[in-house]
Amino acid sequence: MKKLLAEFLGTFWLVFGGCGSAIFAAAYPELGIGFAGVALAFGLTVLTGAYAFGHISGGHFNPAVSIGLFVGGRFNLKELIPYIVVQVLGGSLAAALLFIIVQGQDGFAGVAGFASNGFGELSPGHYSLFSALLIEIILTAFFLIVIMGSTDRRAPAGFAPIAIGLALTLIHLISIPVTNTSVNPARSTAVALFAETAAMGQLWLFWVAPIIGAIIGALIYRIIAPSEK
Repeated sequence: MKKLLAEFLGTFWLVFGGCGSAIFAAAYPELGIGFAGVALAFGLTVLTGAYAFGHISGGHFNPAVSIGLFVGGRFNLKELIPYIVVQVLGGSLAAALLFIIVQGQDGFAGVAGFASNGFGELSPGHYSLFSALLIEIILTAFFLIVIMGSTDRRAPAGFAPIAIGLALTLIHLISIPVTNTSVNPARSTAVALFAETAAMGQLWLFWVAPIIGAIIGALIYRIIAPSEK
């Protein structure tokens, strides 16, 4: 239960901090933080969350990461489904609270995309389904490689959250214009529930692509850095 609570809180923090920055601050009049600020916010949520909760639950905060770590031999199958469930619930609670908060703005006129992910008309740069699928697979694969490499017992101790947080920042800097960046099905699901667009109809891609990418990344890491006997 402590592990599950840690995953719930960590995913809550990721969605509240990352998506909250996109909703409230990305294009704030004259002082907006822009894409770079949102990318940094997502990285900081993972960095701080990993230091806060990583020693309790491993600090996954992402169903694709949990699946990838299972494929990589770092996670127990019996814990996989409970982790995914609480990750989605934690992210969804964060999105629900963001939805309540944003309605308090003077002149509120709807939530529009609500920091959701998408392709085609729902892509910030109007990128195609294939482009969205490919970039989400590639970036999630490398995210898993960074996670597995930085948490390997042969890696320098204590620095993994920094590497993982910076990797997620880089991922967002690359792909916000393409998909608004997912690499995390729980994050995508949480905000799609409240978006005023067709985000729910495109949500399948942001489960399929990150999971495929995570599996690929985990398998690559197992090949290039097999566990010592």
